[in-house]
Amino acid sequence: MTEVYPNRIVWAEIPVTDLDRAAGFYEKVIGEPLKRDDTGPNPMAMLPYPGGTGAAGHLYPGTPAAKGEGITAHLAVDCELDDAMARVGEAGGEIVSDVITIPAGSFFYAIDTEGNSLGIFKI
Repeated sequence: MTEVYPNRIVWAEIPVTDLDRAAGFYEKVIGEPLKRDDTGPNPMAMLPYPGGTGAAGHLYPGTPAAKGEGITAHLAVDCELDDAMARVGEAGGEIVSDVITIPAGSFFYAIDTEGNSLGIFKI
């Protein structure tokens, strides 16, 4: 069977209680600006979408799951993971694991400023 989807996950919506604070956190950690979009019923901060293909997502005003109860969004960074760990701390997040290496690359778990679980991934 031929895979018809470039990614099984096509979009992620990350709920945040403070859109500006959360956008600042994500911009610091991934090292790229998020694009604010106020054209819909709710304001959003769009995660960068390089190349126009693959999965992406946005931040939106909402209620994050309680710590440890929601899903984990994994985000790719183009820096070394020790640098990304420093960025998480500087931006007000929390590191919750050491670096974990799997066949696809390495990552660590973190919590953003809103309490959302993240995997910060270096491919």
